[in-house]
Amino acid sequence: MNLLANRPAAKLNGLGNAIVVIDLRGTDVSVSAAHARAIAGSKELSFDQLMVLHEPRTPGADAFVAIYNRDGSQAGTCGNGARCAAFILARGEKREKIILETWAARLECLRKSEAVFTIDMGRPRFRWNEIPLRQPFYDTRRIELQIGPIDAPILHTPSAVNMGNPHAIFWVGDIGAYDLSKIGPMLENHPVFPERANISLARILSREHIALRVWERGAGLTAACGSAACAVVVAAARLDLTSRKAIVSLPGGDLDIEWGESNDHVLMTGPVEFEFETRLDPALFEDIAAA
Repeated sequence: MNLLANRPAAKLNGLGNAIVVIDLRGTDVSVSAAHARAIAGSKELSFDQLMVLHEPRTPGADAFVAIYNRDGSQAGTCGNGARCAAFILARGEKREKIILETWAARLECLRKSEAVFTIDMGRPRFRWNEIPLRQPFYDTRRIELQIGPIDAPILHTPSAVNMGNPHAIFWVGDIGAYDLSKIGPMLENHPVFPERANISLARILSREHIALRVWERGAGLTAACGSAACAVVVAAARLDLTSRKAIVSLPGGDLDIEWGESNDHVLMTGPVEFEFETRLDPALFEDIAAA
């Protein structure tokens, strides 16, 4: 029997962004891409991101988190997932701070109430080879990329930023006027993004408010994406379209984002909803070699 069989798994969401958390601390059990795809394919535990908790790798951290997208690929960070992981780690304890490690970041999670957390998402990165892009763009506030006819492109000149994951943000007048389920996969896998990218459509509503829809790398259309919300405020502020603090409205709800001036760190505040806890069905892993 696979070593993941019958282990507890919690289903949560952050603004509708479906998250599953599996706590493997204290074990040598690991999760593979095939395991992640199997869990994502189950009716009960279908997710946008899977957060797998392991023993911390550095002093002071509470857990190292391996993050898997629905297609089994790994993500460097996940803002909504970080809030959900922090909620699980803080359950039953009077703790105000949880420290999570991922392969791309060290995330400080501050509990504001029982189910509201602020996540310090760290500093954004702007250099073309940090995002990364396949070729040099020396001003990533807007890069040369378009789809559609040259003289009348459907979308063009997105902002590019790495917020733990690569993001491309297209500025539009109506975020609902485009079939993101069709153009999202094409742009996610565009040759200019060697590690693929999260694709966002953003509309500036005011200096303190942005509307956002996201095609998430490895997951598809999502009700909310925390790292994209952070990326869009950073990108908008770089273009002087908004201030460094704004509300980002996604299909699943609102996130409060602030890009600090003193340390360049991006803070994301939003809720967590706990749905249920179950155990992993052994049948999910019948065709996968034991881990």
